[in-house]
Amino acid sequence: MTSLINYLHDVFVTNFNAWVAMGFVAQGLFTMRFIVQWIASERARASVVPVAFWFFSLGGGILLLSYALYRRDPVFIAGQAFGLLVYIRNLYFIMLTGRQSSAKN
Repeated sequence: MTSLINYLHDVFVTNFNAWVAMGFVAQGLFTMRFIVQWIASERARASVVPVAFWFFSLGGGILLLSYALYRRDPVFIAGQAFGLLVYIRNLYFIMLTGRQSSAKN
C-alpha cells in the first residue's frame, strides 16, 4: 500500500508543473466534447454531433498535441496530429455549407 501511495504522490504531486496543468485543461476540453454531444443527443432523442463537439475536439486536440510534443511521446503525437486533421476537415465542411447536416438512416 505504501508503494502505491508513493507512486501516486510522485505522479500527481512531485511531477506536477505548468505542463501537467495544461495537460489537464486540454483533457478537460477534450472531455467536454462528449458531454455536449451527449446533451445534444438527449435533447434530440437521436444521435447528434453538434458543431461545439468539433470546436472542443480542436481546442483539446491542439493542447494535447502541444503536451505530447513536450513529453516527446511519438504515439501520443501521431494520434493527436491525425485527429486534428479530422477536426479541421469537419469544421471546414460545416463552414462551407453554413450548417451541419445530419445523416438519416
